[in-house]
Amino acid sequence: MQTTSPVAIVTGASSGIGRATALALLGAGFTVVGTSRDTTRVGQIAGVTFFDLDVARDESVRGLVNQVIDRFGRIDVLVNNAGVGAVGAGEETSIEQTKTIFDVNVFGLMRMTNAVLPHMREQGSGRVVNVASVLGLIPAPFMAVYAATKHAVEGYAESVDHELREHGVRMLLVEPAYTNTSFEASSLPPDSPLPVYAAQRDIAREVLAAAVRDADDPDVVAKAILAAATDAKPKLRYTAGSMAGRVSLLRRFVPSGAFDAQIRKLNRLAG
Repeated sequence: MQTTSPVAIVTGASSGIGRATALALLGAGFTVVGTSRDTTRVGQIAGVTFFDLDVARDESVRGLVNQVIDRFGRIDVLVNNAGVGAVGAGEETSIEQTKTIFDVNVFGLMRMTNAVLPHMREQGSGRVVNVASVLGLIPAPFMAVYAATKHAVEGYAESVDHELREHGVRMLLVEPAYTNTSFEASSLPPDSPLPVYAAQRDIAREVLAAAVRDADDPDVVAKAILAAATDAKPKLRYTAGSMAGRVSLLRRFVPSGAFDAQIRKLNRLAG
């Protein structure tokens, strides 16, 4: 079955930002493919085709992209949304656990990107939209590994975007702040916890839970992703929500000492 409407793949589309994005793209006239690690546990979204995908496995990524091309004949937009959170001090997170988190948040994004680019280059058009984070712009105490993955996505996407423009393809970033999803509840605890960090780690969990509870709705992020996917002259970066916009501006213009003090205050850190 071929289609003349633009085709979008949204990874991690079973809930939260991914689900809201799938609905937004569907409403804008896209044929939407959503992915989840286990689609048998995903509630149906009318009009969205779901496929199983594990972004940490090369064969799963290749299989998904081949399925989409075989069924629809094209890929116009990839939304790299699948990711995993982690809360804990950097010292408490083993290298093995760090590799696992990077394998989803960074290498999974790279796998998906590399798999769709040949099709987009052949078409002479396409957008890869990456769900980054303001934590890719600022320090995140007790979320160091997660923040490191988002910093990596920022550098990778901005660099690859320069490589792709002459082929009619863009690689763009959407940067939310905290979003009202299950992010905090599903974030991984450290696999090597240390008593010295226990009290502050608990505080970090409390701060994150409160931030997520009062945060923007996923539809706010989906709106920014839709803009990145459809704007005639897209920007490299789209901040999603008022808090994300403020954080981005503060990072660029507030003196480093004052910014550092504010980070410690917001995270209830001593000293």
